[in-house]
Amino acid sequence: MRRKEYTKKVYAGDASKLKIGVVVSRFNSDITEGMLEGTLSVLREWRVQEKNIFIVHVPGSFEVPMGCVQLIRAKKLHAVVALGCVIKGETKHDEYIASAVTQGIMNVMLGYNVPIGFGIITTNNLEQARVRSRGTANKGREAALAVLEMSSFSA
Repeated sequence: MRRKEYTKKVYAGDASKLKIGVVVSRFNSDITEGMLEGTLSVLREWRVQEKNIFIVHVPGSFEVPMGCVQLIRAKKLHAVVALGCVIKGETKHDEYIASAVTQGIMNVMLGYNVPIGFGIITTNNLEQARVRSRGTANKGREAALAVLEMSSFSA
């Protein structure tokens, strides 16, 4: 169940001068590509120029923090959106991956002073992941909105 404050309309600002990176995990790509679509729709709504959107795909969620570092260094970005999907399995592997990715993204964000929208979803099953990668519950959209808001402090 979603809280009402998350369903409120957020009005697009002008991010036309920003350079934004998007790092997308290929693992669970049926989920992450939907999240990427959500991210890109928000960036377009906020008028980020196509030439200023840099997308890289990495093997899995574990590699997302390194992808963020490489994009920040190469493109001198104002912000990054990190997208990945970790689905619980029969072991605790998902917990270790989710924890490492979360800490890695935080370290990159603070170390480079570049906002990173956290679009790494962790779910108990594939159906939960599908819900969070589409429509109004799309976590790619939410991560993009968060990073654009954070970028407004430094732009």
